[in-house]
Amino acid sequence: MHITARVDYAVRTLLELAAAGDAPAKAEGLAKSQHIPHKFLEAVLADLRRGGLVRSRRGPEGGYWLARPADEISVADIIRTVEGPLASVRGERPEDVVYTGPAEKLRDVWIALRVNLRAVLEEVTLADIVDDDLPGFVGELIADPGAWTRREV
Repeated sequence: MHITARVDYAVRTLLELAAAGDAPAKAEGLAKSQHIPHKFLEAVLADLRRGGLVRSRRGPEGGYWLARPADEISVADIIRTVEGPLASVRGERPEDVVYTGPAEKLRDVWIALRVNLRAVLEEVTLADIVDDDLPGFVGELIADPGAWTRREV
């Protein structure tokens, strides 16, 4: 899975907002604290606002804050908001692709991949990350030494 800068910045920004609680945060402060280019962050915040994950208010008392509680926003919600579906094949849903011959079962592989992505990304919330309370299965996955080994082609 390729995690784009847009997704990385969106998740990190929302983690900052989750940690801030109900206090609105300024875009400049968010950009500085996470070392995100300010112009890029403004575009990401606009996506997050349109997607219903953040609210904003202009003015000296304004800023950005979460639109829902941190324990109700999963990493999958963020990815879908800024990038679209978790898994797609040439822009199509995995269940909509059709292969023939030796590739016929490839669709099943893509669907299994999506299931596994969902298993992690839909279960981990902003609150889990901010509170350092990741679900137990995440700890089990990262305890496998192979999880930390880079594989080459």
